[in-house]
Amino acid sequence: MYSFSDFLQFNNALIRVTRLFRNLFSQKQHKKMNQTKQSKYSEAGVDIDKGNEFVSGIKAIVKSTHRSGVLNDIGGFSSLFAIDTNKFERPVLVTSTDGVGTKLDIAKRCNKHDTIGIDLVAMCVNDIIVGGAQPLCFLDYFSVGKLELDVATDVVRGIAEGCRQSNCSLVGGETAEMPGLYKTGDYDLAGFVVGIGDRNKIIDGSEIRVGNKIIGLKSSGLHSNGFSLVRKICFTDNDFDINDTIEELGCTLGEELLKPTRIYVQSVLAILKNYKLNGMIHNTGGGFLDNIPRILPNGCMAEINCNRWQPHPIFDFLAEKGAVPRKEMYRTFNMGIGLMLVVDDENVEDIVHRFMAHGEEVAIIGEIIATQDETDELVTLNF
Repeated sequence: MYSFSDFLQFNNALIRVTRLFRNLFSQKQHKKMNQTKQSKYSEAGVDIDKGNEFVSGIKAIVKSTHRSGVLNDIGGFSSLFAIDTNKFERPVLVTSTDGVGTKLDIAKRCNKHDTIGIDLVAMCVNDIIVGGAQPLCFLDYFSVGKLELDVATDVVRGIAEGCRQSNCSLVGGETAEMPGLYKTGDYDLAGFVVGIGDRNKIIDGSEIRVGNKIIGLKSSGLHSNGFSLVRKICFTDNDFDINDTIEELGCTLGEELLKPTRIYVQSVLAILKNYKLNGMIHNTGGGFLDNIPRILPNGCMAEINCNRWQPHPIFDFLAEKGAVPRKEMYRTFNMGIGLMLVVDDENVEDIVHRFMAHGEEVAIIGEIIATQDETDELVTLNF
């Protein structure tokens, strides 16, 4: 027999269970309603929550690049950087923007995304260092069909490493999900750098004179140019696999092609403290034939002695497998020289030794000579 007290206990327990289920059902319905409210954009392919999670996850990585001058963290609508005008008599802001081209396809083929950001930074900061400017802050643009947190975070890790190598602060960026514009796994990158220089010390080639010597700083490999041709030679014309070990390269094809672009900022800034540089060339797309003329004053041309250095094996490999003419190789690729400097003859040996002390592989690769007439090619290659 059950007592009235037992009945009350049972009834109270039943009420509690009913309330529990009602609350759970209500929470489930509320969550379902919220998901319904938020799902339309997600159904279209854009996940705002994942984007917020990405920004939150990279804050520590970004902050590790910050130098003095950064005034706020990422997440705002803009980034703030204070300029120390005491270091410059006539400060000039110097900007550049670039990408890494179809080298992105190599990162995708290798499923390795933590070095492509170094390339992105290098292509931008090397462009402003040749004018005598030092980089201050960097922003990136990352666009993708569907955001994959691991891939995106690896890309930012590479960008941060490039910024640390160049003493440049990563202060912000934009991550854009654009479903329908990219195939699965594809993404694109763009970088933007702001630097500072002194108007009295801008290096623009105007002081280049006949008799100046040309110093070449060795590249780390292909850097980030010519990859449309690289991909055609390797994967269309010859059917290589990214994991193939190439004996003459001493590594897999993927490892060679993904070697990050060398950043020359720190060594060049160190030289500029003690020596005058009359001109500098970042040897990117267009190679020797198109890049050197960009800084030559009237009446000057460059004579390059190509036997003064040994190009990396990858260049002979591509020339052979792609049957690429030698002159075209020197117009498409850096051929082992990533940065060139035009200096006074009396300083050339000292500057070479200083660069070597800063870990650069260096060669005196040519000199500035006088043009004979207006029809002269501005760059002569001696093999």
